[in-house]
Amino acid sequence: MKAKVFGQHDEATLKQIETCLEAGGERAVLCADGHKGYAQPIGGVVAYKDKISLSGVGFDIACGNLAILTDAKRCDVDPRIKSIMDDVVRDISFGIGRKAKARVDHELFEDEAWKVAPIQGLKEMARDQLGTVGGGNHYVDIFADEQDRIWVGVHFGSRGLGHKTATHFLKAAGGKDGMDVPPTVVPVNSIIGSDYLTGMRLAGRYAYAGREAVARHVVREILGAEITEEVHNHHNFAWRENHDGEEFWVVRKGATPAFPGQRGFVGGSMGDEAVIIEGVDSGESREALYSTVHGAGRIMSRTAAKGKFERVGSKR
Repeated sequence: MKAKVFGQHDEATLKQIETCLEAGGERAVLCADGHKGYAQPIGGVVAYKDKISLSGVGFDIACGNLAILTDAKRCDVDPRIKSIMDDVVRDISFGIGRKAKARVDHELFEDEAWKVAPIQGLKEMARDQLGTVGGGNHYVDIFADEQDRIWVGVHFGSRGLGHKTATHFLKAAGGKDGMDVPPTVVPVNSIIGSDYLTGMRLAGRYAYAGREAVARHVVREILGAEITEEVHNHHNFAWRENHDGEEFWVVRKGATPAFPGQRGFVGGSMGDEAVIIEGVDSGESREALYSTVHGAGRIMSRTAAKGKFERVGSKR
């Protein structure tokens, strides 16, 4: 079966999604902002019957977006936006390997999943990093919508916990390193598959807790506002789902779940426009396995873009 493809893509990206089908995928989708990734395209969705793709979920397990609508208005925020963003940088840790500036307590640290051998040694690191954002294209941003209502948006995942969990299981499963390799796929009912799912779900809870801690702090402690609504979703994860009467493990890598009535936050790069979306029920939605873009769309990966743009002053 060929993948359902939205938009225009280069041959390398198209080849990559086809390779995922050849490795055991039953159905596949390539979203409009897709581009080449590690073993599975960013913006790629692959459905497996009784398997799960470790490289499909990827190293940043449960990376996702959270947008919080506040009771603040643009006129309240505009005059002090510089000091607000200075306070964000003061209070929130950004960058690879950083510890939180204030420890965040959470009930997830009582989860039995921490007893799984590959994960138990990561607990203290995870405690230290909960409430940090990381690097790359991860961010904290403040938006005003068409009604001049203020939203706080964040984009990041499970930090070192997710990366080290993924690294361990990929190595244990004999996965190959690099982009042009077959995806590492394991049976879900195997020991490694079962342990991986436990670790992935824990990383998912951790990512949710981290995004909530950061975004809620910005709303309450920095803006001095109240929360009126939250829109929250992973876009690097695997879910057990029913499609057209069949059960699948659906692996989304840089793709937002968009079931009928389900809302999602799709943010671009920091400083760009962002949107709140809502899934609909249509033939095309069903073909897409109820999946859509995750934001920060680009025609090439950051690695491919390196060196192709020359900075002149403050502009490129």
